Amino acid sequence: MVASGNDFVIAELRAKNSELRNLAKKICDRKFGVGADGLLILEKSKIADVKMRVFNADGSEARMCGNGARCLALWSESKVLTIETKAGIIKSAVNGDNIKIKFTDPQGIKLNISIKVNNRLLKVNFINTGVPHAVIFADGLDKIDVVNLGRQIRFHKRFSPQGTNVDFVEFLNENSLKIRTYERGVEDETLACGTGSVAAALITVMRYLLFAIRKINIYTRSGEILRVYFKREKDKFSDVWLEGKAKIVHKGEYYV
Repeated sequence: MVASGNDFVIAELRAKNSELRNLAKKICDRKFGVGADGLLILEKSKIADVKMRVFNADGSEARMCGNGARCLALWSESKVLTIETKAGIIKSAVNGDNIKIKFTDPQGIKLNISIKVNNRLLKVNFINTGVPHAVIFADGLDKIDVVNLGRQIRFHKRFSPQGTNVDFVEFLNENSLKIRTYERGVEDETLACGTGSVAAALITVMRYLLFAIRKINIYTRSGEILRVYFKREKDKFSDVWLEGKAKIVHKGEYYV
């Protein structure tokens, strides 16, 4: 399945963690496997309609994935769904190929963190939208070496030991921004990132003091525009939703 250029393999199965990590690395390989940014494993849940586990292409397990959750919601064929993740229970609403996901409330917001990269001081912002994100504002987004710079920030000691995803954001106007993301676990730039889009929107609202704004359009590298909705009270956000399209591109068998 694909959501805004973020692609995933979805499977229902039970297996040991070590087996799932190994399967993710093999099945996500774009030359010798199916090819994907991540593997979504569906399991039964005692507290929600379904449980979603997210394994990145490198075999690591993530607590949450926004675009992956949107794919799962479409795959389920349910108009409304509750999804158990390691970051908490999230909700989905499906309208055709347009899917909205309600996030758990973001945490750990910190603005203007100074870190040194290549003997140069950078100002980054941090937020956890289910997974950690460092958000950096920049002009001329198309010229940034996202992979090289993103990797250095992702592994920077300031964010150790778990590391962070890294979002480079260009402010367009009070309702719109452009984004490019280096994703932890994929260890590369992806065409879109759901949790990153939410992170960028909320940090933008705080940095530019956009007190009246309740919706931001996110222009992703894939060309699709994602929409982030939210409520804000001082420095706290709630009722956070991510909206965009998703589709099934292939069904078949994979030989283990």
